[in-house]
Amino acid sequence: MEQVLNKLPLNINLETTNIFKQLNRTSRALAELKGVAKTIPNQNVLINAIMINEAKTSSSIENIVTTHDEIYRALVNPSNTTPEAKEVVDYRSAIWEGYKSIKENKLITKSTITKIQEKIEHNNAGFRRTPGTVIKNTTTNEIIYTPPQTYDEIIDYLNNLEVYINSIDDDIDPLIKLAIIHYQFESIHPFYDGNGRTGRILNILYLIYMDLLETPILYLSKYIINNKMEYYKLFQETRKTQNFENWILYLLKGIEYTSKETIQMINKISEEMLKMKRELKNNELTSKIYSKELLEALFYEFVTKSSYIKEKLDISERTALRYLDTLVKEGFLTSEKIGRERFYKNDRLFNIIKNFGDDKTFHENNNIDIETVEK
Repeated sequence: MEQVLNKLPLNINLETTNIFKQLNRTSRALAELKGVAKTIPNQNVLINAIMINEAKTSSSIENIVTTHDEIYRALVNPSNTTPEAKEVVDYRSAIWEGYKSIKENKLITKSTITKIQEKIEHNNAGFRRTPGTVIKNTTTNEIIYTPPQTYDEIIDYLNNLEVYINSIDDDIDPLIKLAIIHYQFESIHPFYDGNGRTGRILNILYLIYMDLLETPILYLSKYIINNKMEYYKLFQETRKTQNFENWILYLLKGIEYTSKETIQMINKISEEMLKMKRELKNNELTSKIYSKELLEALFYEFVTKSSYIKEKLDISERTALRYLDTLVKEGFLTSEKIGRERFYKNDRLFNIIKNFGDDKTFHENNNIDIETVEK
């Protein structure tokens, strides 16, 4: 029997006892993350660091696999890199595109969603116009779901979703709504390609739109890929039964887990910035060039160049090069000439980003039971 996708809002109970209990834990963790993020004055330091991992992992869910070293190469030399690494860098650009749109328009619209997908897929094909799209089991080739087929149907569902996203006067907690929005968008499956990555960016933007976060720093894709089988299983169960409890619980637990993990990353970046600040000020040569602006510039991105330092510190190109050469000489940065340009790498920040979430002590320190989270 064909599964009919219901319009929103859903006429079912979304506020069960189990959901309320988990909602309290998730809300506390997310509020703590929002507060901890404010301890770093320059929010771009966090945005750039965390978005790299979000982009890398979200892309890997779609079998676009690369490494942090390849991403580094893509950042410094976009014309000579692997297609996979370029995909990740472009995905991060798509997050920025959506973030700026939210800040400017104070709405999440079909246009916002389309611009994100265009950035990811490098085309302007827009919403599906040709029928025939189905979701299959790649092992058995069995059709497991048929999304809306005609262009008019797709637009009708998206209009309904747009109203639901931007309605802030209902009584449903926004974190519960996020789970419904994600389910609905992926079920509409409005594009020929890029639906998964676009949907995961939409999650981040909705948290910002509802003022649950100020910047796109929640690294949710890693939780999904670590619990990928559960994600798809619950998607299918929800489609068949229209019982959303387990689906909502899954995403609420994911937000809680990811919030706690991201807090740890922020703390590590803060500690490393403080450590470098002390070392710069205590070093005879670097103490002469140290400033708060220089420190933040070195952590804005794990790779930099003289033109960026020149702009941020409002100094000459010659002075910027002297600063960077001093930092390399004293071991604070490493440098590499690629083509005609020299790039400078903050290995301390790079290693934090690269190893994010791989610290085995994380789960012990945060009292998180992996098995409980996955179930």
